[in-house]
Amino acid sequence: MANCGTSNGNGEAHLNKPTLCVVDDDRSVRQSLSALLRSIGFDVHTFESGAEFMLSGLAHCCDGLIADIRMKGMSGFELQQALASARIPLPVVFISGHADEPMRERALSAGAVALLSKPFSEAVLLESVRAALARRSA
Repeated sequence: MANCGTSNGNGEAHLNKPTLCVVDDDRSVRQSLSALLRSIGFDVHTFESGAEFMLSGLAHCCDGLIADIRMKGMSGFELQQALASARIPLPVVFISGHADEPMRERALSAGAVALLSKPFSEAVLLESVRAALARRSA
């Protein structure tokens, strides 16, 4: 299991800093989401695949997950199912460049907080992240 503590480099934990994990097979998406989320105070971990995320052990440490639906290997839906099977109640915000209404309905009925169509605004993403964090603390 991964170490869930975060540090500021001086060994001091950031106890009140929400941790988000971003899973997307597009490196530029991972980098831009990470930069945005860090700039407003989140601790962020990025992963190229659902399998990499599941193997990291950080699923138990994250407060919320942002994941692409269509990825090589494990899809976002398969990742959501893996989390549910492992009884890890992690709120998920899905993102996709190919979202349609049936996909949105499937995501939401499976418990996702939102399915955002790429490109999406920072404001819409942050609203969805805040809803995910509220769900996590409820």
